[in-house]
Order: sequence, then structure tokens, then C-alpha cells
Amino acid sequence: MEEIKGIARVKFRLGKVEEWKRLTAQAMEIVRTKDKGTLQYEIFFNADETEAIVFERYRDADAALEHFANIGHLMEPLMATATITGELLGTPNAEMRKNLTGDQPKLFTPWMTMNETSAV
Repeated sequence: MEEIKGIARVKFRLGKVEEWKRLTAQAMEIVRTKDKGTLQYEIFFNADETEAIVFERYRDADAALEHFANIGHLMEPLMATATITGELLGTPNAEMRKNLTGDQPKLFTPWMTMNETSAV
């Protein structure tokens, strides 16, 4: 099983950062109590809190799908607070590939890791 990593880049709409914080606090509680395969879920802000980065790691594609099912009800309100772009890093399974439509998030598949001596 291969880890899936995600990087979400968030630019807040004027006056919406507090609502985004409220919603992401709910998402964090879900991650802590319901997600079985989330390995890392961290949120970082720039100095003036106009932008944020969400860094995510999942055991595998199934764990990532579980996470998005668990927080799916928060996605529409979150998208109303910010412009969100991002990258998905790893090898998605067939179910995840079906959900990757459009240009966001951008998919990057493995090429080389420090644990291997040649390209993967």
C-alpha cells in the first residue's frame, strides 16, 4: 500500500478566515475521532492569516477516500470561505481516479524516493 499525500493551498475571501477556522476545527475533530488511516493532518498560516496550507498524509488511497467521505459535508461551506487549490501526491486507486475530475487537485505520481536507488 502506498501513502497518499495532499497539499491544499488556501487564499481566504475577505472576512472569511474565522469561518474557515471554525469549519477546519470541525474537520480536525473528525480526523481525530473517525479517520482510521489519516497519518498526518496539519494546518499552517502565513503571518497575516490571508493564506493557509493544509498538509495531509494517508496510509493509502482508501484512507484518503474515507477521510473525504467523513468531511464531505464540510466541503461546500469551506469552498465558500476561500479559493483552494492543491496537489495530490501518490498513486490513486481506481475509485480515487474517478473522483479526480478537472484540474484540481493536480495529481503528481511517484518517480523517485530516498529509499530507492532508481526511478520508480
